[in-house]
Amino acid sequence: MGRGRSVRLVAILVLLLVAGVALYTRPINLGLDLQGGIHVVLEAVETPELPLTEDAMNRALAVVDRRVNALGVTEPVLQRLGDRRIIVELPGIEDPEQAISVIGKTAVLEFKDPTGVTVLTGADLANAALGRDHMGRPAVDVEFTADGAKKFAAITTEWVGHQMPILLDNRVISSPVIQTPITEGKGQITGGFTIESASELVILLRAGSLPVPLEVVEIRNVGPILGKESIDRSLKAGIIGIIGVLLFMLAYYRLPGGVANIALVIYIVLMLAELALVRATLTLPGIAGFILSIGMAVDANVIIFERIKEEIAAGKRVRAAVQAGFSRALATVLDANITTLITALILFNFGTGPIKGFAVTLSLGIITSMFTAIVVTRVFLDMAIDRDPVGFSRYLGVREATK
Repeated sequence: MGRGRSVRLVAILVLLLVAGVALYTRPINLGLDLQGGIHVVLEAVETPELPLTEDAMNRALAVVDRRVNALGVTEPVLQRLGDRRIIVELPGIEDPEQAISVIGKTAVLEFKDPTGVTVLTGADLANAALGRDHMGRPAVDVEFTADGAKKFAAITTEWVGHQMPILLDNRVISSPVIQTPITEGKGQITGGFTIESASELVILLRAGSLPVPLEVVEIRNVGPILGKESIDRSLKAGIIGIIGVLLFMLAYYRLPGGVANIALVIYIVLMLAELALVRATLTLPGIAGFILSIGMAVDANVIIFERIKEEIAAGKRVRAAVQAGFSRALATVLDANITTLITALILFNFGTGPIKGFAVTLSLGIITSMFTAIVVTRVFLDMAIDRDPVGFSRYLGVREATK
């Protein structure tokens, strides 16, 4: 066995080891259609102060998106529905009420002086973070923008010894007494917060306020039973398909087919590990993309084997035929896979959650299938030729040249 081949074989074994560790330590995330969650429809409410415009709806969608991401939901689905509705799908949410309260609140934050005049709003905030007050209770630390810091310094200088009401959606959440002028542009909101309520306020302040109020007009729980049935059926279909492919390759190509089957099994292990490592969310479309990529991986091996057969039939010895076959097949394999990869990137860029899941799975599958077809299959083919070069060509259905 040549030195280069030995290095490649060791690299493959190391990748398999890393893949095994990844699969053991990181479970694959499941989408809403597989693990359940909630489906929410929000509707914008127009007011005289807050007119409903296309720009307002686009900004509302962006704010909801930031809030959902702050909740830590994996692969949420957000999309416009008509002129005034937004669909939000949150897979794996355990507390639907908390999620709804966070994504739907208007979150208008106001700092008022003792006379009731609003002197600062949430627009003057640069950042918000979870903190503790002097008694160790949960609080919200805020940092103002440059302009907001000037306003805050002015109000705290003018009204020392007075209360400064802080309101969220017209509800007083804190009325701290201004002890000294605060000129560094930082402050703290207190008001009997729990860790949960303080964290929720931090999310709202960081994401920004909604340009128009949103009402929940529909909330639907997607149960895990549907997801389990979908997983079971998809797995059954996938297993049957993979077994069928493995048997076909073994029956048609025999020894080279067995080599392709080994490469295919390695491909499946690597793909699952990649999905776990990048924390991709597996949905039913994603499973379809995975199975489609398996077919593409097999297709690459078929193209390579047919090219090798042509080279042997043309009079080349087995080793030279394998070298020429891989070289000739490479352009075809790359062309087919790159065009599909471009399509997957377009789907990811313009699609929503499930479509993005399909695109991610398909893209990873394309890249991995090219690696297994070009590198893994080649390593094991060379090993098979070392053992029986005459038998190798016979299994392909052609006879090696004797001269």
